Amino acid sequence: MQSQNKSLNSIGIDVTHAKVLSPKRNTTQAETTQALVEEQLSHFGISAESDYGKALANTAHHLYGAQASVMQLWDITSSTLQGLDKEDRLAYFNAKKFLSFQIAKILDTLQNPFRATYQSLSSGNGSQGHYPLFDNVTALFSATPVVVRTATYVYACTEWVDDAFQGKEFTHQIYSRLLNPTNISLANAIVDMEAGPYAAEYLAWNFNSGMAAIDACLSNVLSHGDVLIVSRNVYGGVYQLLHDYFARSNRMDIQIAWFDGYDAQSFATFMQQTRAEHASRLSNGAKMHVYLESPCNPHGYVLDVPGICELAHAQNALVMLDSTLATPVLHQPLQHKNKAARPDYVIHSYTKDLCGSGATTAGVVIGEGHRMFQPKGSAANGVDWSETMFWDVYYIKGAFLDSEKAFDVLNGMKTLEQRMMTKVINTQVFTSFLNAHAQIRVNCHALPEHSNAGLREKQHTHGWPCTLFTVDMAPANLPRDVFVRFFDALEPAFSHQVSIGQNNTIILCPALTSHSELSSDEQKKAGIELTTMRIAMGTDNVKQLIAHFMLASKHFIEPYAPGFCEKFMANADIDELYLSVSERVSSQHFGSKASMDSLMKGT
Repeated sequence: MQSQNKSLNSIGIDVTHAKVLSPKRNTTQAETTQALVEEQLSHFGISAESDYGKALANTAHHLYGAQASVMQLWDITSSTLQGLDKEDRLAYFNAKKFLSFQIAKILDTLQNPFRATYQSLSSGNGSQGHYPLFDNVTALFSATPVVVRTATYVYACTEWVDDAFQGKEFTHQIYSRLLNPTNISLANAIVDMEAGPYAAEYLAWNFNSGMAAIDACLSNVLSHGDVLIVSRNVYGGVYQLLHDYFARSNRMDIQIAWFDGYDAQSFATFMQQTRAEHASRLSNGAKMHVYLESPCNPHGYVLDVPGICELAHAQNALVMLDSTLATPVLHQPLQHKNKAARPDYVIHSYTKDLCGSGATTAGVVIGEGHRMFQPKGSAANGVDWSETMFWDVYYIKGAFLDSEKAFDVLNGMKTLEQRMMTKVINTQVFTSFLNAHAQIRVNCHALPEHSNAGLREKQHTHGWPCTLFTVDMAPANLPRDVFVRFFDALEPAFSHQVSIGQNNTIILCPALTSHSELSSDEQKKAGIELTTMRIAMGTDNVKQLIAHFMLASKHFIEPYAPGFCEKFMANADIDELYLSVSERVSSQHFGSKASMDSLMKGT
């Protein structure tokens, strides 16, 4: 045993790394792996001279050495990974993957004697019950994230669980309201998708709905009396949250400043005006921050997010961005090379396109690691641990995401890219079809002549449009009754539902549903009329949607407005439009994939 310890120390093993495995990790005085082993046996009352003690000591010795070696392996990986070619990275990955299987196999082998010892403690009447820890090891080999349905967890020892409560031991989860393996798997997945090469800088917390995520972000960022610049066209629920809670003087007394523009120049002027208008608040300690929704609901307009972020950060204002409608397919704001052009927080309602099924409500906030979590007692980049989103909001409010919902979202994210490509095709085809009719007004930046098309082209991947837009028939001067009967007849091709981002195409009147919380005046400022139709494109056959729209028009509108249906695009032209748009979008998507040369070389 002593010769083994000497061998470990002689190859430069740092015993500091091994100490984290000790049951006395915070109070140990041991300076060698041998001392750690002796301390562990003593802690559990095992005689080092017994056969069991000798075998246990030998096993523990190797585990301490393995922990130190794995940390050494991590240090080598960190310092060499970027310099490796693709072939070596592949070899390194599979070598570590197999190492994981070896470690898991050792743990699995331990389960039989563990079970036998547990069974021996029973009085023989079976009242002791089942101990589930025995059965969980094989879940490590699951090809999909495991749905962990538990409220709490078994903990190892006093010092380990104390570290867990201090936020210093992530392996040691203590309560699913705080951390759950399925939930964490989803958080890792969305960070990888949204932040890409900068993923190591960011963390995410998942919530039970998009609104819960928005509330958490606002609650963490804002202090009483602050000034908040908000883009005008936000989801109605956000307007209600801001207006009826945060802005109330007996609540948070937040001063809301509504920004009506979209470009950076307009924002610069507005921010200067806002700072001047609320100078007394700001001089008395209030801070100014920014909340954006881009693309925004219900019209799908995009804002110049990078430009606005740079301007806000120059004034030390934090920027919160609801990027739900963009998804990481259309816009990846956290991957901007200029860090000042990135928002500080990105929010998604998983309920929409990320999940896609319409079966789950969920939300997420993504932010830089030091703003999202720090162990108790620490501070980084001017942020104290108590100010991080985990301790300040997530830990105490309880709006966590359960494992079943997290699993639903993870499954949905696998097909996000393909679904969004189809929705983009459908959006471009359907809006072009409608726009060809002289008495239908289309408010969608997919149209090249639209005022927001420039920002869409500049900011979105491939210049693809948001798949949410609005339409009205004001030029046709239809009576309310005629329009309502036409609208009601759009089912079943167009689903009359209040959500968005599902596989089916959804249509509603915002003034009566999603934005009914806004006053008539606020609705008009947001560009919403009583007969405005909000359309969220799905993955349906868009030509079937067009046919249904034309048939409903023929049945209900044509009798009142003869000649209305003659203004629709010809059938053959619709077929040609569908083929040309599909070919163009597909070529953009597949043509942007990495070349074989870059894939082979890892560049």
